[in-house]
Amino acid sequence: MSEQIDQTNGDKVTGGQALIKSLYNEGVRVVFGVPGVQMYHAVMPILEYPDMQFINTRHEQSTTYMADGYARSSGNIGVAMVVPGPGLQNASAGITNAYSASSQVLVIAGQIDRDKISKNIGVLHEINDQLDIVRPITKWQSRIMYAEDISGGVQRAFYEMKTGRPRPVEIEIPPEALAEFTEDNTYEPLIIPNMIIDGSSVEEAVSILANAVNPVIWAGGGVHLADASDELLAVAEYLQIPVLTTPEGKGAISDRNYLSLGTPQGRSTGESKDPLRDFLYSCDVILAVGTRFATARAAESQKVIQIDVDPEEIGRNHDRTTPIVGDAKLALDQLLHSLKSVASPKVSRRDEFESIRNARIHDTAGRVEPQASLVDALRQGIPDDGILVTDMTIVAYYARAHFPTYMPRSYITSSYTGNLGSAFPTALGVKVANPQKAVISISGDGGFLFNSQELATAAQFGINVVAIVFNDGAYGNVKRDMRDLFQDTSLGVELQNPDFMKLAEAYGVEGMRVREAQDLSVAIETAINLNKPVLIEVPVGVMPNPF
Repeated sequence: MSEQIDQTNGDKVTGGQALIKSLYNEGVRVVFGVPGVQMYHAVMPILEYPDMQFINTRHEQSTTYMADGYARSSGNIGVAMVVPGPGLQNASAGITNAYSASSQVLVIAGQIDRDKISKNIGVLHEINDQLDIVRPITKWQSRIMYAEDISGGVQRAFYEMKTGRPRPVEIEIPPEALAEFTEDNTYEPLIIPNMIIDGSSVEEAVSILANAVNPVIWAGGGVHLADASDELLAVAEYLQIPVLTTPEGKGAISDRNYLSLGTPQGRSTGESKDPLRDFLYSCDVILAVGTRFATARAAESQKVIQIDVDPEEIGRNHDRTTPIVGDAKLALDQLLHSLKSVASPKVSRRDEFESIRNARIHDTAGRVEPQASLVDALRQGIPDDGILVTDMTIVAYYARAHFPTYMPRSYITSSYTGNLGSAFPTALGVKVANPQKAVISISGDGGFLFNSQELATAAQFGINVVAIVFNDGAYGNVKRDMRDLFQDTSLGVELQNPDFMKLAEAYGVEGMRVREAQDLSVAIETAINLNKPVLIEVPVGVMPNPF
């Protein structure tokens, strides 16, 4: 480690000061991190900005989960800062989560002394080659070796996050580059021009939609990322097209709107008897917006119009695809403008769609208990604009299809990577970005204990998340699957848990225990009104397959 350098030298600044100034000028006001020896000169300049906050977590894994939650719920950049080697490795789970969800997360990692990089000497936190760790789970990554290059590296990182598909990026900086001096150049964020959308592709899509007999919209998380909910609703209303969403797309339009039919369960008709699947396959044209289209499993006979900012995703999961490459908000706006020039607005199909909605909502044969009652209680207790963050747990699996969602960016999952233990730390990041909204996480007992130490972070920084733990003393979904497959036997699924009420007390947060589903909604309302971190334990027994 190089000698510490005094952070004053005329008009010059240290590399660390240049780093934080660059972040500040880009609008960053929160950094989630764990300080360490290679990062001292990156952390300390934050003190120069009174309105910039450094939230230190109790594990590096939570830095990127929190940054991800912050980014997805707010539309702003989430920033995580960790030491090299094990720090970055610990953070990689959250980076993976952000990668799958196309989340704007900037990871700033340390490095070992620059003259020792790639020498395989065995110094503190050394990994050879560290960039290989993050290459598969970031859109762009860079090693910045000298202080004079830090501002430019930050500028490039923000460019990568703000253009095309918004996935996480990583920069890593050796300690000397953070400590040495460089000229104090004024940092200016790049002006990102709007992406130009091919007009001919829009016209082709308009022709298909105008002649469709029974079209449907399949909306994904890209609708939220582009803030395109209003534009999506405008297209749906004009052509009276019903909307189905992926779990990541929940809330793209309000589930109170008659055009919202909900989220289909499962991945295909072979896995689910959900009537929404049957409806999807009855449609001749599918307008897929902001989605990889991986879980729709469209039939060969169906035409797909796919709007996506990532050209590599278009047509990946269906051959008969008409592409519109571009930001969903701009593309839908142009699509509607062109539609109005060739087609009149369609007559309302409210009665038809409400019949489909009501049949599903009131389908008692399709309810799975106790999950259905627990999800009902969640919805009753959480305000319309409250944000639900879900883990990989049985109640959450049921919630994907059956939790009504009314606002954009108000239902957050771990997307296709399915990260067990992600919900609670992600919810902390969500709450930091949305201090005035109720934020609730749901986890199983197994997943919650992956990151339960972040109760200390919640208490220290007053991050008032309501964490609900459904406690069955097991990895319940795995236990049930194993017993179904292996003649009522299982291995590695039974858990010995702490007393969750004592755990809450030990961390200085409020603890509640709720034994009946009908009491859960009241407990949630009470917890929200306490305006402090709350842990609610819900003891449950063995639950049936949520699918």
